[in-house]
Amino acid sequence: MQASGVPGSVRARLHRFAEAVVALLLAVIFVAFLAQIAFRYFLNWPVGWTSEVSLIAWLWLVLWGAALVLKERDEIRLDILTGHAGPRVGRAATALGSLAVLVLFVISLPATWSYVSFMKVEKTSYLHLRMDYVYGIYMLFAVAVIVRSAAALVRALRGDGSTEPSEPTP
Repeated sequence: MQASGVPGSVRARLHRFAEAVVALLLAVIFVAFLAQIAFRYFLNWPVGWTSEVSLIAWLWLVLWGAALVLKERDEIRLDILTGHAGPRVGRAATALGSLAVLVLFVISLPATWSYVSFMKVEKTSYLHLRMDYVYGIYMLFAVAVIVRSAAALVRALRGDGSTEPSEPTP
C-alpha cells in the first residue's frame, strides 16, 4: 500500500486512465483542427463547431491534466530564493506557500461551485452544451489543488526531504 492508502497497482491504472483521457483530448483537438481546415479550405464552408470543440477539449485537457496527470516533480516552481536559503527556510516557504494556496482555494470553493452550478442556464453557441458541463472540470482541478497543497503542507511540516530543491537535470 502507498502512503495514500490506495494500492500501487490501482493508482497506476488510474494514472494510466487519466493519461489516456489526456491523449484522447489531444486527438479530439487535432481532428477538430483538421476538420476545420477541410471544411474551410476544401469545401469553402466555414464552421464554428470545430473551434468550440477545440476550445472545450483544450480547457478539459489543461485542467484534467493538471489535476490528475501532472506529478509534483513536474510542476514549475520559482525556488530561486528558497533554493539558496537552506532546508529550514525552504520548508518554511513551502509550508507558507502551500498554506496560502490551500486557504485561498478552500475559501473560493463554495463560490466556484455556485458559479459553475449557475452556468447550467447557459449553453455553448454551436453544440448547445450546458456550460456547467464545460466548466465543471474546474471543480475537479480545485479539489486536486487543495489535496496537493495539503499534502505539501504536511510534508513541509514533517520536514520531509521532498520539499528541498531537486538537483538540476543536465
